[in-house]
Amino acid sequence: MRKFFFPYIATLLLLIIIVACHSKTEPVNAKPRIPEEKKFGSIKLKYEDTSQPEFRNMVRRLDSFYAVQTRAGFNGSVLVGYKGKVLYERYYGIANRETGLKLNPAASVQLASVSKTFTAAAILWLHQQKYLNIDEKVKTYIPELPYADVTVRMLLNHRSGIPDYIKWVPKFRKDTKTPMTNDEVLALFAKHKPALESRPNTRFKYCNSNYAILASIIEKVGGMSYAEFMKKYIFDPLGMKHTFAYNPFDGLPYGNTISYKASWVKEPDMFADGVWGDKGIYSTVQDMYRWDQSFYKNAFLDNETLEMAYGPCSFEKPGVKNYGLGWRMLCYPDGDKIIYHNGWWHGNNTVFYRFIQDNFTIIILGNKYNSGIYRQAPVVYSILKNTDVDKGFDAEE
Repeated sequence: MRKFFFPYIATLLLLIIIVACHSKTEPVNAKPRIPEEKKFGSIKLKYEDTSQPEFRNMVRRLDSFYAVQTRAGFNGSVLVGYKGKVLYERYYGIANRETGLKLNPAASVQLASVSKTFTAAAILWLHQQKYLNIDEKVKTYIPELPYADVTVRMLLNHRSGIPDYIKWVPKFRKDTKTPMTNDEVLALFAKHKPALESRPNTRFKYCNSNYAILASIIEKVGGMSYAEFMKKYIFDPLGMKHTFAYNPFDGLPYGNTISYKASWVKEPDMFADGVWGDKGIYSTVQDMYRWDQSFYKNAFLDNETLEMAYGPCSFEKPGVKNYGLGWRMLCYPDGDKIIYHNGWWHGNNTVFYRFIQDNFTIIILGNKYNSGIYRQAPVVYSILKNTDVDKGFDAEE
């Protein structure tokens, strides 16, 4: 009898040991572990010697142009880079009128929607490293979101049909002055289930909700706050020492810019200022040039992922304007492509133009409302490249 049962008992014990070991190392529903840190060399800025004769006229013309702009109300920072070197860098005006602090290389500016370039890149890095799949349904990562057919890719390229939270949240939240969080936005989506504005993936419509939801996906998959993820995996590794995600509950650190209306009235925080992903990142022109150059060095994203990010996704309307995965773009028949993003939030107007074929970049960050900032880029481009001032620019946020 003992001989008969012994093999079965031994087999049962072996199975128990295997299951126990498997449960210990690979728990059910375990997420891939994000590495402790992202290691690559920080991007060091290089400067062209613009005292050389061939650059003197360029600098003189740019200085003359910005003398006119400042008299017209421009208050901001400018950097122009070419093939990895800074050609022009200037700071015009005031960072904090109350303290008298002038704009300077360390005074960070609210990027507004240029923040979306970071959110998209973080999602694409997680996809590249196989921590998520952008063609999965969003409900895979955020089960409470009431839109079953929306994928992560549709959030990235603004083809989800989800309505903009900035427009509909005030209907359900009486307090429109106190900042809210991404979790609160998700809770309102789950509770009120606002109707889609179009069937998923049928048309492009720029929408801040898409990027607020993407920030929440970063938090769910990364196991940390959006601000922590950005600092740990992008800002610190790239040497972006003056870049951070703003948390209104902690306040703005001293030395950074205040957002002003055109009349120099300070812009107060409101309900959307606590939401990350669609805006909320502060940076400087120097740090933004590090961000720009990181793509040429494949410091964060590889070429395959960048090609996907720079690929146009919407073809409903004729013309050169399009949107990729986190980037606006202008695609010309001759194959030339301009990758860019503008921003506008409160008194902050921002411009980030990247002529990727030439490794040529224009960065303009303003902290006092001035819609004319968007018209500066084509003039700067014409001065630097001696081309038609009407090519490849628009004022869309």
